[in-house]
Amino acid sequence: MTNLTTKIKLYANREINFLKEVKLQDDGNGAYIKEWNLDIAQPTMAQLDAYNTAAELSDALQVIRAKRNKLIAETDYLALSDNTLSEAMSTYRQALRDLPSGKDTVAKCTNATWPTKP
Repeated sequence: MTNLTTKIKLYANREINFLKEVKLQDDGNGAYIKEWNLDIAQPTMAQLDAYNTAAELSDALQVIRAKRNKLIAETDYLALSDNTLSEAMSTYRQALRDLPSGKDTVAKCTNATWPTKP
């Protein structure tokens, strides 16, 4: 089951401040909406469950982007103005930037082929 916060963001179609706008609680039986302070109607759990597939994909893409950003950051020092970036490193960094592109299913995210660092 995907994260309730992701489903709420998809339902609202925007980022949510979960300290002010929507407060969640979990009493041990699963998370639920305790307080709703948005200008749109509060969804039912059934409505939010309709976002499962999209939320799972969003979460999977977030994992890919986090790993990709970490790998790019590890090579940022090579791209400074006082360094000449090798063609192989340039290709590697571009492949990392392109990695999330075309990932439209959780399976494609899970089975993503990561480029090899030169």
